[in-house]
Amino acid sequence: MMVGMGEERVMVRLKPGREKPVRRGHPWVFSGAVDSIEGAGAPGSVADVVAHDGTWLARGLLNPGAALQLRIYTRDTAQALDASFFQARLDAALAMRERLFQFAGGRTNAWRLVFSEADGLSGLIVDRYADVLSVQVGAAALVPHLQAIVDHLAARTGLAMHLRIEPDAATREAVDVSGVATPGPSAPGRVIIRENGLSFAVDVAGGQKTGFFLDQRENRLRVAAYARGRRVLSAYCYTGAFEVYAAAAGAVSIVGLDRSEPALELAREQHRLNATTIPVEYRAADVPEALRRYRDAGERFDLIILDPPRFVASQAQLEKGLRAYKDINLLALKLLTPGGILATFSCSGLVSAEAFRTMLGWAETDAGRRLRIGERLTQPADHPGLTSFVEGDYLKGLIGYVE
Repeated sequence: MMVGMGEERVMVRLKPGREKPVRRGHPWVFSGAVDSIEGAGAPGSVADVVAHDGTWLARGLLNPGAALQLRIYTRDTAQALDASFFQARLDAALAMRERLFQFAGGRTNAWRLVFSEADGLSGLIVDRYADVLSVQVGAAALVPHLQAIVDHLAARTGLAMHLRIEPDAATREAVDVSGVATPGPSAPGRVIIRENGLSFAVDVAGGQKTGFFLDQRENRLRVAAYARGRRVLSAYCYTGAFEVYAAAAGAVSIVGLDRSEPALELAREQHRLNATTIPVEYRAADVPEALRRYRDAGERFDLIILDPPRFVASQAQLEKGLRAYKDINLLALKLLTPGGILATFSCSGLVSAEAFRTMLGWAETDAGRRLRIGERLTQPADHPGLTSFVEGDYLKGLIGYVE
């Protein structure tokens, strides 16, 4: 079998018994599962995956020097991984979002267009911010195919584009896209978007991830439903989106905590953009330390939002990460008034919803408080999941009443 005109076939043979995840649809093959690589495989080479007995399983893109050695893109033996393949996958992803947001009107103009594995484009994320695309590349194996991808995105959307490098959390592999040119008009480094009728300034060029956390769009609405008449503490607030929603919903006061002073300055600007009028204070702080100071000072809040960064990036970090989640949740439970609301989240894909809920049980026991779960939250429809890839269901949250 030839993988393309003039290309040598590259074959990744798995160790005995290591084909089961691939057969079940998992899109990653790690080096520990690989028995041998046959053929001259450079990063981005198209490679066939076979079981140890030679049975053909799938086709993907190789990065032989990474822990995540192969990303699977098709299980069709006749499918070539060429420009037309990537264009078709992009078209399908864009069509899905067009259906999802066809009635958004002017209230929302920012959403995820491509979500990596869930859209069959492992290592690629594309977010739309008004008239700008933020293209995040987390896979060196994609780089040889990236020019065709950005050219097609430009042709389909006509939008300006930022190309960002975000090494994959599973590998921290280096990605060099210096040879890829973004077509079309120059993209501004900063964009004003609309989300559920509110305005937000987004640092597309330098902000975290693609510039804004679009995955919390619907959860911000749900948390804001509890904010009216309450004193709000928002921990790990980043650029202030949860607090703007809370202010618009009628919170009486808000405190936001984050380590990044530049993020907090942008958070303050969000309130100016939306002409909020309630007292809002932002403090640069280490969140666990700040929560302990509030506890020791006898401070109390009526609604606490915990939206921390990923505490677990590998299986080896799981136990330590769960302890970190427990620590901040325990402190938050102690800081809440009777009848107060805890809105708590995890964006660690390796922390299951069950493990997250168990962790909260430990926290409430040690805090001597009772937490009644009112709502279970997850990522929105433009961040879809796969039954075969639980790592993609990364965002989970709970809203609970504290007694």
